[in-house]
Amino acid sequence: MHTTPALQMTDVVLEYPDGRDGVLRALDEVDFVAEAGTITSLVGPSGSGKSSLLAVAATLLAPSRGSVRVDGTEVTELSEKGRAALRRDSVGLIFQQPNLLPSLTALEQLVVVDDLRGRSRSRARERAAEILDQVGLSSSTGRRPHELSGGQRQRVNIARALMSEPTVLLVDEPTAALDHERSEDVVRLLCRITRERGTATVMVTHDTDFVPLTDAVATMRDGALAAPETTARPGARRFDEQVGQRVGSVG
Repeated sequence: MHTTPALQMTDVVLEYPDGRDGVLRALDEVDFVAEAGTITSLVGPSGSGKSSLLAVAATLLAPSRGSVRVDGTEVTELSEKGRAALRRDSVGLIFQQPNLLPSLTALEQLVVVDDLRGRSRSRARERAAEILDQVGLSSSTGRRPHELSGGQRQRVNIARALMSEPTVLLVDEPTAALDHERSEDVVRLLCRITRERGTATVMVTHDTDFVPLTDAVATMRDGALAAPETTARPGARRFDEQVGQRVGSVG
């Protein structure tokens, strides 16, 4: 049985110069595990380190020390080129603002991802259409961003991140610009995609209303990962119980 976590961070420290001959510790000996097929909510006050954790997990920032493994690969031992390749092939990033290209249709937003990877244009269009169908946009493939609602644009954003078939999906405040109903739709979609595709999804969120939909919740304070304050969906294991163990998909 394959038990290697999709994402594993061990004793991760991230420090910045504070401008006064000292350092600011953004991450303080963080241990974090995300298993395939599970979605974890990452919550905490502003400045607690949530975005820093996501950036290190995405290989966008190198930790000052500690271990970061994505799909079994030790990220800290890779060159900059190696980290870029790992990020391209194994990590999907979803930001709160979709940042879609205004001149491209929903389908073309996805196809351009495979263009950059040198893949077949015809196959890319097939895959893009399949993924857009999976996120409920089969009737909107020819629409440009200004013709889509906020929720639809975020769905295109999610679909675009799935084009690389990532092992790890990192999501930063996906509902920040949406109303409650559309926010719930987006979170439910992320949960469904996580389980169907077997990704390890980490979602930074300020909206705790939707935390019970996810498999686990982790709380950050002052750069440290605290024990969860909230139990995830009924029947799901707490985050501190899933470290080193596989969390089963619930429901």
